[in-house]
Formats: sequence, C-alpha cells, structure tokens
Amino acid sequence: MYTQSFSVSDEPGKALKPVASTEPAELMARFDARIDADGRIEPQDWMPEAYRKTLVRQISQHAHSEIVGMLPEGNWISRAPSLKRKAILIAKVQDEGGHGLYLYSAAETLGTSRDQMLDALHSGKAKYSSIFNYPTLNWADVGVIGWLVDGAAIMNQVPLCRCSYGPYARAMVRVCKEESFHQRQGYEALLVMMKGTDEQRAMVQDAVNRYWWKCLAMFGPPDADSPNSVQGMRWGIKRISNDDLRQKFIDATVPQAKVLGVTLPDPDLKWNEERGHYDYGQIDWDEFWQTVNGNGPCNKERLSTRVKAHNDGQWVREAALAHARKQQQRAMKEAA
Repeated sequence: MYTQSFSVSDEPGKALKPVASTEPAELMARFDARIDADGRIEPQDWMPEAYRKTLVRQISQHAHSEIVGMLPEGNWISRAPSLKRKAILIAKVQDEGGHGLYLYSAAETLGTSRDQMLDALHSGKAKYSSIFNYPTLNWADVGVIGWLVDGAAIMNQVPLCRCSYGPYARAMVRVCKEESFHQRQGYEALLVMMKGTDEQRAMVQDAVNRYWWKCLAMFGPPDADSPNSVQGMRWGIKRISNDDLRQKFIDATVPQAKVLGVTLPDPDLKWNEERGHYDYGQIDWDEFWQTVNGNGPCNKERLSTRVKAHNDGQWVREAALAHARKQQQRAMKEAA
C-alpha cells in the first residue's frame, strides 16, 4: 500500500549511497534515452545495476508493508461490530495479501527470489512502512486506517502507475483501484460512527489524534533529507517528491475532516492564501526513524507474528510443491 517514498537503507542509520557508474557507455546511453523518452523498462531489457537494486529495495519494502499491514486490521476481524463490517474487513485484509503477492512477483522479475525477500524481512534486515508498528486500540482505528492510511497510500501509489519499470507500474494499476475502495469504506465507517453516540464520536477523534502525524510521516523524510529522491525521479521510479505528495494529501484531507466532523490535531494547520495550500506543523522525525529501525511500540510483535505465520504455513508450501511435481511427472508420462 504504502509508498513510493519509503526506500531506505536496510542498515539502520546509514543513508543509501550513490554508486559511481561502471556500466558500458553504449548500453547506459540507450537506457538513459528510453528513460528520457518516458519509456518503460521491461525485465528482459538491460538496466544499470543501481537501478535494479533500487527497484528491488523499493518493491520489496512495499510488498513487506502490504503483508505486515494485514496484521493491525486482521486483529479486529473477530471483533467487528456487525456481519457487514466483518465481511468488508475480511475482503480488505485479503486484498492486502494479494497486493503483497503482486509486488513480490514484480520484484522477482529483477532476479531476486521471494525466499530471499522474505528472509530479509523475517531477519529484521528489510524495512516496511512504520505506520504498521502502532496498535489498533478500538474499532475506530480500523476506519481511520482506511481513511487516512489508505488515503496516504493512494496519494503515494497513483504516480507509481507511471513508474518506468513495467511490471511494477502494471501491478500498481489494480492495487490503486482496490486501495481506493479501502479508503472509501474506511471513511464511510467513520461517518456512521460520527452519527452515533458521544462515545463513538470520541473514539473516532481519539483515533484521528493518534494516526494523523504518523500518516504524514508515511510520505518519507523531507526532500532536503531524502538524497535518494533525486535519482529516483531521474530514473522515473518516483514521479513526485515526498514533500509535494505530503502537501497534496493534507490539502485533500482537511475538507474531508470537516465533513466528517473531526479536528485534525495540528494547531498550526491553516490555509495559506498566498501559497494556495495548507500550512502545517512539524513532524516528529525522531519517532519515525526510531520506529523504522525497529524500536516502535509493535515492531517485535508484528515481526514475530509474521514469522510464526510463515513457519506455520511451511507444510502447505511443501504440499503444493509436491503436488506440482506429481502433476508435472504425470504430464511428462502422458506426453511420452
């Protein structure tokens, strides 16, 4: 779901460093020409190793975010307030699992196996979106995740439909359609609660207060502190800078909050007539990096749950492989 901006080093505290190009000049010139013409790079095409590595890092972090992102909401499936809400939430969590599979498949076209990517996640080396390392304390959190978290995801991901790498761009078309539904259903669930009791309205406001700043951090560090953004935009992997995406999200969300009847927890949030945008306060980047680097409220819980689920499913994967081998042997005998 969760970002074109979240492409950080797998080494805590270390920035991604540009590597001097040692690629063949003729091949590099062809690659640059295709990028300059806003063309697509396909798996069989030659590409610089740095481009490949950047894509593997970003796509795998994106995929990890999808499957870890199933956990905070999956925790509420058995406690949904109605059969309707339960069915919607089951479908949404299932969608997120599917998004992870699309993205792992896209990353595999770059020569990295799914096992390698999952090993990096389960060992704690690979990163995923910081937003999923916070607890979902009440039912309103599920609605706020739909409205704000998935709303931020859509803002991040729509530009990825024009990513220069074909498999990633094509995967994002379906992902964005489904995320759009997720955002609408989350907002609708909150509208229902805001028409309910004082306690329900207080639950919604509390959830908004806890998630607002964390959602703004989802777009990645400020442009001045994001040296990799320039190269990502040069290659057509990124299309819009972190700060511009964050501003677009705020400008779109403030009117929605007014309709909903909640207050966004930022005393500095106000319309700037001269800029034509909303001004907003300072994000706590120390908290963001602490969480990204494994020290958030639920980092250990999320990772251990994910590892347990993977280990518990080992027999299913083994059985599927055994069945596939048997089918292949049968087909070969029949062909003979």
